Amino acid sequence: MNITAQLSKLISTDIYYDKALVFAGVALIVIGYLMVSSASLHLGVRLTGNVFHYPIRQIIHIGLGLGLGFLVYQVPMDVWEKAGPALFVVGLFFLLIVLIPGLGIKVNGSMRWLSVAGMRIQVSELVKLIVVIYMASFVTRHHDFVKESAYGLLRPLLLLSSACGLLLLEPDMGSAVIILTIAMGVMFLSGARLKQFFLLIFAMLGAGILAVVYSDYRSARVTSFLHPWEDPFGKSFQLVQALISFGRGEWTGVGLGSGVQKLFYLPEAHTDFLFSVLAEELGLLGVLTVISLFAIIVWRAFAIGLMAEQLGKRFSAFIAYGLGIWFAFQSFVNMGVNMGALPTKGLTLPFMSYGGGSMIVMCSAMAILYRVNSEITALKIANTEIRVASEVQAYE
Repeated sequence: MNITAQLSKLISTDIYYDKALVFAGVALIVIGYLMVSSASLHLGVRLTGNVFHYPIRQIIHIGLGLGLGFLVYQVPMDVWEKAGPALFVVGLFFLLIVLIPGLGIKVNGSMRWLSVAGMRIQVSELVKLIVVIYMASFVTRHHDFVKESAYGLLRPLLLLSSACGLLLLEPDMGSAVIILTIAMGVMFLSGARLKQFFLLIFAMLGAGILAVVYSDYRSARVTSFLHPWEDPFGKSFQLVQALISFGRGEWTGVGLGSGVQKLFYLPEAHTDFLFSVLAEELGLLGVLTVISLFAIIVWRAFAIGLMAEQLGKRFSAFIAYGLGIWFAFQSFVNMGVNMGALPTKGLTLPFMSYGGGSMIVMCSAMAILYRVNSEITALKIANTEIRVASEVQAYE
């Protein structure tokens, strides 16, 4: 039996899972659900008259995410590799659709959402996953081109600039930065030349600075970040309330459900600023626990990617690397914003913040990572069995 047939047989009969990865993912979802419930009970009463409105909807989101994740897990990595370019076109289509008045939903001045079956889907979350798949497919197909030619770096970035331009029109600079970070990270790990790589980084930093300087609301966010106490009841209100949450939490927190900042003091407490609520109610201990769980996911993603690369599965390796970069950078930015270490950006905390689209996409992304691990583990077993069989046959 050849390796391909052996691999298919192993995957069809067994599921190989990384215990640490599964534990960290499940733990983040459970902690996130508890914190969303704590941060939204009063909001449900005020907006809908139902104290359990948000907890019920979030458990539905989790159920949908796990269900779709199970289906995504069934898709072989070869299918994702071939679908990369087509998926990128689909992502651009959705970014265009969300900007059309009447189709896109406008919230707090931003057109970022589509309504699907009564649930808001943030298109940028889907596009991030698509970019991971597209970039992994691109560097796999054009590995030598990326390593030897400057155009090999520019070509995917020129395509991604169209997606970033559409994101800036929403506006959603945070997602644009994450997409570029994923792309640059994958190209760096694929062996891009350091000189050209760093020139591109400086160019993107320059473009980011110009985007801030020539946008009044972005400039205001940076100003409020640098001097939060100059306008604590105006532009810096959200940041100041988040800092108060961290201050009240101290070592072990005030207790689950006992926080006060979520009670209409801290805006978006159940979504973008959920980490601040966690810091107030669970303290430094809770903060370090969540950071450790994200660190486990990122560590395992890169470990799985390295194992895949050693076995010659480059696409699977870059998928794992890309997902690790995404999870690490988005969680870092969200936590940094909550702690006042970064300017305010509208980014959710992966696996934890309230939201159907975010939860579904994150569960799907994790399912792809599980699939990579299963295929690579099965391949290692198949290689071992074939090698042992060959040695036995040679001995006989």
